[in-house]
Amino acid sequence: MHSLALHIFTVFMGFFAIMNPFGNLPIFLGMVQKFDQKIQRQIALKACLTAVILVSVFCVFGHYIFQMFGITLPAFQIAGGIIVFVIGYQLLNAQETTMHNDAQTTPDQIKKQASDMAISPLGIPLLAGPGTISSAMNFIGVDKGLWNVVLVVGVFIFMCVLTYFVFISGKKLTSRLDPSIIKAISRIMGLILTIIAIQMIITGVHGAIHLFP
Repeated sequence: MHSLALHIFTVFMGFFAIMNPFGNLPIFLGMVQKFDQKIQRQIALKACLTAVILVSVFCVFGHYIFQMFGITLPAFQIAGGIIVFVIGYQLLNAQETTMHNDAQTTPDQIKKQASDMAISPLGIPLLAGPGTISSAMNFIGVDKGLWNVVLVVGVFIFMCVLTYFVFISGKKLTSRLDPSIIKAISRIMGLILTIIAIQMIITGVHGAIHLFP
């Protein structure tokens, strides 16, 4: 019983450190600031659901998927890093991303923008990135016992529920801040995102070099 509790705690802390919901909150706020509260909640929910689905699939079929398509983890890290870098660069330079285009103002277009943003880059790779996926697969191990898969997925779901409530609580913060401060936060988060992206790419390149000595 003690070893099970320790394992659960280890898995939770591993996911918490990688996903870092409080650290990702300013990034979330910077990206959804132009949407109303209802749409922000929808974005947060869809991002978390996307992360749950992706990590669950990789927990069960990850090794087979990588083998089937000849995908390596370093390749996934490099691709994820490029995606995050593009979004971070646009935020850093105060550019309108495809999710934040004021020329598209119809309700259907706004919903599409929010949906696209929730899936990528918030759901993938910010919440369910290479680090999260590789950690989940490592926690499961080679034997992939059914109960261990259920445990890891269950802990990740709990982590995503926590992340969702952290994200939606950010609206209270933005309502008390001046728009200029929000813009400053957006640029700072853009810088942080680009740094995270570069680190992901460096990690991917380093892993690729070791794959082909």
